Parts: sequence; C-alpha cells; structure tokens
Amino acid sequence: MGAAMRRIHVGNALSAFGLGFTVPYLYVYVAQVRGLGAMTAGLVLAVFAVAALVVLPFAGRAIVRRGPRPVLLAALATAAVGAMSLGLAGTRTAVLLSAAALGAGQAVMQPALATMIVDCSTADTRSRAFAVQFFLQNLGLGVGGLIGGRLVDATRVDSFTLLFSIEAAVFLLLVGVMATVRVPRAPRIAGAPAPSARGSWQQLLGNRAMVQLCVLGFVLFFACYGQFESGLSAYGVEAAGISTSALGTALAANTLMIVVAQFAVLRFVERRRRSRVIAGVGLIWAVAWIAAGYAGLGHGSREMATAAFVSTYALFGLGEAMLSPTVAPLVADLAPSGMAGQYNSAFALVKQLALAVGPAVGGPMGASLHAPYVVTFLLFSLGITALALRLGRRLTAVQDQPWSVRSRVVARGGAPAEPVAAEA
Repeated sequence: MGAAMRRIHVGNALSAFGLGFTVPYLYVYVAQVRGLGAMTAGLVLAVFAVAALVVLPFAGRAIVRRGPRPVLLAALATAAVGAMSLGLAGTRTAVLLSAAALGAGQAVMQPALATMIVDCSTADTRSRAFAVQFFLQNLGLGVGGLIGGRLVDATRVDSFTLLFSIEAAVFLLLVGVMATVRVPRAPRIAGAPAPSARGSWQQLLGNRAMVQLCVLGFVLFFACYGQFESGLSAYGVEAAGISTSALGTALAANTLMIVVAQFAVLRFVERRRRSRVIAGVGLIWAVAWIAAGYAGLGHGSREMATAAFVSTYALFGLGEAMLSPTVAPLVADLAPSGMAGQYNSAFALVKQLALAVGPAVGGPMGASLHAPYVVTFLLFSLGITALALRLGRRLTAVQDQPWSVRSRVVARGGAPAEPVAAEA
C-alpha cells in the first residue's frame, strides 16, 4: 500500500470506530438518560436512515464534480458537529437535529472513502484494498463498541457527553489525516463502459448491469444485514429461546468469522468469477437460514438450538467476507471514467434503503411468524444466487473475472492491460 491508501484505511477504521462508539447506546441515551421517552429514541434511529436517504443522491454528484476528498472532509465536519451537539442536546428538537447532522455526515463518508479507494488502487489491488477496508471497519466497530460500553453510565449524563465529545474529536482528527491524502487520477480497468461527459442518474439507470447489481445489492442487504439486529435476533429470542448472552455470542461469532476468514477467503475469491462468488454466498446464506430454522423450529436441546443459532451468524460472516472483495470492486469497474463517486453513492443509497426496509419487515415476522420468516429469507437467499448468475451473463469478461483476462494476456507474451485513467 502507498501512503495515500494507508491513510484511507486509517480513515475507514476511525470512522467505523466513531460509529461503534456511540450508536449502540443512542436508544438508552435518548430514552432514559435524557428522559425523552422511547418514541423520541425510535425517531432518532429513524432520522439516521432518513438523513442518509436524503443526502446520498446529492453526494454522488458532488464527488464527481468536486472529488471525493473535499466531500469527505465536509462530511466529517458535519458528523463532528452532530456528535458534539448530540452530547449536549437536552430537548427533543435538539436531539433530532443533531442526529440528522450525524447521520448525514456518516452516510456520505462511505461512498467518499470508497471512491478514494478506487482512485488509489488498480484492478490488481482493488479487491485486496476493499477486503482490508471491510476488515478494518468491523475491527473499528467492535473496538468502538467495547470502549464505549466501558465509558457510559446510565445514571450520569456527563458520561454520555464525554462519549459524544470523543466521537467528535475522532472525526476532527480524521479531518486532519484525510486532508493530507493526495488522490491520484482514478485508475480504471480496460473493458469498462465508455466514459461519458455527463454524469447523471439517467446515465446510471441506462447501465443495465449496474441496475441489476443494485437490485442484487438490495436483496443482499435486506436478507442479511437488515436482519442482524432486528428480525433474526427477535426470532432467536422468541422462537429458539436464545438468551441475551447467547445472542451476544452469536454476534461475536459473526465478527470473529470475518476477522479469521477475510484474507484466507480473499485468495480463493480473487481467482473466481465475481458473479459466481456472489451466487455462492446466496447458497451459504441459505444454509444459514436452514440452521436458524433448526434452532427455532426443531426439537433439539437448548444447547443444540444455541449452537445452530450461533452457526447462523458465523455463516453470515463467511458470506460477508466473500462479498467485501467482490461487490465494491465490481461497482467501481462498472462505473464510466470519472463516475465512480456517482456509482458508489447510488449503491450506498440502495444499501440504506435495504437497511431501512429490512428491520421493518423482518422484525415483526421474526417475533411472531417464525416458520414464514425462515422460509421467506431462505427464498431470498436462493434469489441472491439466481440474480447473481443472471448478472454474470451481462458482465464482460474483464468485469466478471479480471484476473483471468490479465493472465491470458501475459500467457500470450504481452503485458497486462494498463488501467485507463479516469478524471478525479
């Protein structure tokens, strides 16, 4: 990694650390510590999602026009203001406005950082760069949650003020780190769609492969990430009788699987067709839902049910480790020259929609409709496999399996195709 990429990865880790530092404790802070009630706490969590949906359509255009670094710096400053004001807010209006600023800033960080990774990587290094990003994001979330949990005290408002102050300081520190990053002209792989002088949503929607990838992405995030802390946890408690400590063990198993498997999986994934890797993830997640079905609907012992439920989260983690070096580089390789920011923002918007809809649908089903819940998301997982194979028929060889294309060029005695520079 060059110096720019190292700083970008530091930025990913710190931004995830800030998110994990406070978000798990927002409900307790608003509802109990500030005494604003469960309704306001629920609205705060909804404001995070709404703010992301509002700003992301504009973030892509801004990244294309201004470049990812200025947009990232503005997002970090906005998030810092939101975090600091949230720690000081004592009224419902102040809390909601602060949450909107924090949510908007955090939402824009994702596509801006992803675009900087694209600009600072090549086709040969991009999968590994995104794998490192995903690894550090999970590490940052986990470490942030652990440290934040040790600092807060539900009987003391000042402990939460300190928590949000530290989060704001982390974002401001990150402003200083990212301001030093020199982003080169964006490298691109050969065979990508022809560049266009006009970056617009109409052009993006005209890219059939990208539209199919967005549909696939929505199902991916809806059927997995959108269920982690809502439907699947409710199902585990209500149907499988999983204790809260066992639920924490399951979440830890998910993170541990990602940490352990990420770079081992990367060696396998890099030499396979991207569409088939995603299709394989759908099959793995189908097995995960079968294990969840056994945990809640089978007639095994409490120990067997707990083991099956923990295995469900671990299998989800294996699938996530396979997706991290696959989906994000594919989004970048589908983007025309200079349009990576627009495409990253569009995919981030799809992700936010799925994360908003997933809990709303899965939560009530997981709590009360146990068998239909498992069957529904088992079918969604199989749908991932079908959609991925269909997407593979629309991708070019260099988009679906760039390693194979470069290998054939070298085998003929030529040099690998040079990346085509995109406008930063």
